Amino acid sequence: MDTRPFNAAARAAEYEHRDPADTVRLALETFPNIAISFSGAEDVVLIDMAVKIRPDVGIFSLDTGRLHAETYRFLEQVRKHYHVVIEVLSPDAAELEKLVREKGLFSFYRDGHKECCGVRKVMPLRRKLATLDAWITGQRKDQSPGTRASVPVVEEDRAFSSANRTLFKFNPLAPWSSAQVWHYIRANGVPANELHQRGFISIGCEPCTRPVLPNQHEREGRWWWEEETMKECGLHAGSPPVVGSG
Repeated sequence: MDTRPFNAAARAAEYEHRDPADTVRLALETFPNIAISFSGAEDVVLIDMAVKIRPDVGIFSLDTGRLHAETYRFLEQVRKHYHVVIEVLSPDAAELEKLVREKGLFSFYRDGHKECCGVRKVMPLRRKLATLDAWITGQRKDQSPGTRASVPVVEEDRAFSSANRTLFKFNPLAPWSSAQVWHYIRANGVPANELHQRGFISIGCEPCTRPVLPNQHEREGRWWWEEETMKECGLHAGSPPVVGSG
């Protein structure tokens, strides 16, 4: 499919204040070869919107091998609830074995999370995105003021495009708050990870995620031993991530 005529900046301006379901429809109708990246509450909201437009929408999830047991059950719950296929992506075995052999299972507490995220998340994602023309994510602007405050609803994905291929990225929920997401979940009977009932808001790998206290920002529960503003793993970087360092 020739995607050159698609003007991401113009569509971002046009859809910034539209209902997220309109942005999902734009994405699905413009790019047949597209998929939703699924891991958390926002992503299930997008699945709920998308299956009403295209029941066989592509969905993929990154299995880092370090997720909570509750998250694995959540993936299965969503699969059954929407009668969808979820493609579960795993890290490259050789790269993962090399990391663990050389640095152990908890090197991120010492060296920072980017190397581990690079192997367990960024590399599998890069392989998947190389097969797509566009993808849909649940990013919100208020999730991380230091890194996501300017997230548009439509963009060219500079992190995963190449010199001869432009990948497009849709972030339909970018303008929404967490309260709006949870209002939609409750109003529409959308499945949710049971960890949310225990104080977990932003949920990642088990060793790198903890509940947050009242009035703490949701991203403070991720990689809490690191500097507060650096709360990304490399999946949504604004510039090409270094393979192997997240």
